[in-house]
Amino acid sequence: MEYRELGNTGEMVPEIGLGTWKYRGGPEPLQKGIDLGANLIDTAEMYKTEDAVGAAIKGRRSEVFLATKVLGSNLRHDAVMRAAETSLHLLDEDVLDLYQIHWSNPSIPITETMGAMEELVDRGMVRYIGVSNFSMIEMQEAQQAMTKYPIVSNQVLYNLKRRDIERELIPYCVDNHITIIAYTPLADGSLSGNSRYRPDKGDSVLNQVAQETDKTAAQVALNWCLSRPNVIVIPKSDSINRTIENCEASGWSLSPQQVTALDEAYPA
Repeated sequence: MEYRELGNTGEMVPEIGLGTWKYRGGPEPLQKGIDLGANLIDTAEMYKTEDAVGAAIKGRRSEVFLATKVLGSNLRHDAVMRAAETSLHLLDEDVLDLYQIHWSNPSIPITETMGAMEELVDRGMVRYIGVSNFSMIEMQEAQQAMTKYPIVSNQVLYNLKRRDIERELIPYCVDNHITIIAYTPLADGSLSGNSRYRPDKGDSVLNQVAQETDKTAAQVALNWCLSRPNVIVIPKSDSINRTIENCEASGWSLSPQQVTALDEAYPA
């Protein structure tokens, strides 16, 4: 497993982590991911999987970079504090490595929310602050509201079929030392080579690159995400075998020609 710096923190995180939205796999796939170095596990208040993650990492906390999120409806100061405490209780942990705002909420002053997030760091309950699903403008507003600590990450939708963030967000995050955490990096699963999905016009190129590299379509799709600066991915898998497959998307690189071919096959 290759690692990349989280923001500008000096903290190294795996370029392939473990997502848990709609996770139903039990502890074994997550534990296998940890074994393989995919030790960033991402959950959220909304996912209702924090207790499952807590059970899976029991006794292995020192090996894990643990991330969760607060709901966009819980962004008042006191609600943020309560949500963090509840997440820690469900995870059966004392500290969150990364606490993220799941969605922005324009009805709540961003200064109030970010003040609460910084207070969590001051209290030792959170190590790093991130956001999720924030536009460039929303990120700028959040950064301006910070007085002590940086925003280190923005978790957003990104895959070969959804490339909107390349226009503004990726360049902005590169310039400001912010890590992009790409969720749903295999789209709806249709980039995994599964025959139950209707073929996309770009799939023939994806399959061709998979043959050239002796990798699976899913591994190529994940590695393509990693060809972008400041990007890491958090695919979700309920099976040990798929977790292994996803983790093996790390440690090698597509050629520039292959990246270009995929860019053209799935135009932004």
